[in-house]
Amino acid sequence: MTAPTPAPPAPGTGSAPYAAPTWPAAFAERYRAAGHWEGLTFGAMLRGRASAHPDRVAVVDRAGPGGTRRSWTYAELDLRADRLAAGLAARGIGAGDRVVVQLPNVAEFLEVIFALFRLGALPVFALPAHRESEITYFCSFTGAVAYVVPDTHAGFDYRTLGTTVLARCPELRHVLVAGGDAGPFEALSDVPAEPVDLPDPDPSAVAFLQLSGGSTGVPKLIPRTHDDYVCSLRGSAEICALDEDSVYLCVLPAAHNFPLSSPGSLGTLYAGGRVVMCPQPAPDVAFPLIQDEGVTVTGLVPPLALAWIDAAPGSAHDLSTLDVLLVGGARLSDEAARRVRPALGCTLQQVFGMAEGLVCYTRLDDDPRTIVTTQGRPISPDDEIRIVDDADEDLPVGTTGHLLTRGPYTIRGYWNAPDHNARAFTEDGFYRTGDLVRLTPSGHLVVEGRAKDQINRGGEKIAAEEVENHLLAHPSVHDANVVGEFDPYLGERSCAYVIRRRGVEEVRALALKRFVRDRGLAAYKVPDRIVFVDAFPTTGVGKISKKDLRAESADT
Repeated sequence: MTAPTPAPPAPGTGSAPYAAPTWPAAFAERYRAAGHWEGLTFGAMLRGRASAHPDRVAVVDRAGPGGTRRSWTYAELDLRADRLAAGLAARGIGAGDRVVVQLPNVAEFLEVIFALFRLGALPVFALPAHRESEITYFCSFTGAVAYVVPDTHAGFDYRTLGTTVLARCPELRHVLVAGGDAGPFEALSDVPAEPVDLPDPDPSAVAFLQLSGGSTGVPKLIPRTHDDYVCSLRGSAEICALDEDSVYLCVLPAAHNFPLSSPGSLGTLYAGGRVVMCPQPAPDVAFPLIQDEGVTVTGLVPPLALAWIDAAPGSAHDLSTLDVLLVGGARLSDEAARRVRPALGCTLQQVFGMAEGLVCYTRLDDDPRTIVTTQGRPISPDDEIRIVDDADEDLPVGTTGHLLTRGPYTIRGYWNAPDHNARAFTEDGFYRTGDLVRLTPSGHLVVEGRAKDQINRGGEKIAAEEVENHLLAHPSVHDANVVGEFDPYLGERSCAYVIRRRGVEEVRALALKRFVRDRGLAAYKVPDRIVFVDAFPTTGVGKISKKDLRAESADT
């Protein structure tokens, strides 16, 4: 483990020394020698693809006037990045400066981040759902000099948010607006200038700051380098069989790690394919795009996958080009996994990973049982995996325990968070993921839940995901989530929140308890309480927020 991260440099001093926890020299040398780190920056990656096939379409969206289709070739995206980088440089934005980027799924998202990569400036990825509290924190904590937003999106006016954030963050110098009306700020379309020569950043340098996926507290910032992230992109593109004919539908918020890199928009561009930006994840928006653009691959979180599975059989749209559906962000139940191919006609590829690094995939040639019941194998042979007990002692294969990992694309520490790093990483650099997993003899991981999702009911440990899987087997259950709630006698008891499936016979709590008990579930694992709801609270990327479910449970 390297020394703790120093405080961020003063605003406006982008060329000042910038540090983040990084890999020890011996590990860096080993990863370069093994070919994991090939010295390729994102800017050089795009330049290479634009040189190899300038006229191939790189990105498509429906963000033109009245929702009309727009498309940019690789040459056009490359030139746009050059011109925007020149305009940002003319405004004093340079290497090392932080820029908070909060854009929806539009082509400008790629234009902006590649321009920043060319400058050596660091995008700080925010999600469209973030508001004043989060954005003010991101800008203040990173000393951001600029903030990029849409004019409006999903009924929200980001220019108003920009005014508030600008007033509260004195280091912030620029608010740039993508869209038709910039209001009091500068329009992003007015920034580009004639390209200028810019030095390519150091591939080992931090390229951007990603947000942690934690469900408690303010998100931590994850420093990803060109070297480590390109390693992940390359491995993901190979495992997912992406090539120049691949068409990736970016459904989840574009700045989130899953749709960015697993294999995501950047993995698709690495492979020379086409990225289609989807403005909303609902089937009635996504299915027409799959048909019209010939989409071959996309990625969803489990709640969206369930919605698509339910909608596909009654859809009039042709989904036959869709070859692979990746599902990640949370564990997809075995029952739901079995429904993917019958409903959507495509191969399910499970992906388990984290913005901090490690990514596991089921392989396209895995047997059906492995695809349905596991969350895959790591990308790299140099991804080191440990499964340990509460005392950090290694457990035998097949035993559930805490997942620790380190490798060529897993960070060695969060940005400017030394106290948290001391808890989140072992002394020898393994990241404590917070996941409970077990390893199969074939080397695949099975995710059993999060450590905090383990319910301690009077000394009996209950894995929430195990119970959820049994609930989901009931034909009248659309989705289920189990959380622990306070009990004065047991310490904790279990509460299952259940969404009923529409159009089938309605199930009641007692019948559902009887159903899971009849499936052979131990009596102490049968939910103590079942609450039927219409929807679950979600995070900004659409993952179910168990934090909010726990809070709701505590209030009832």
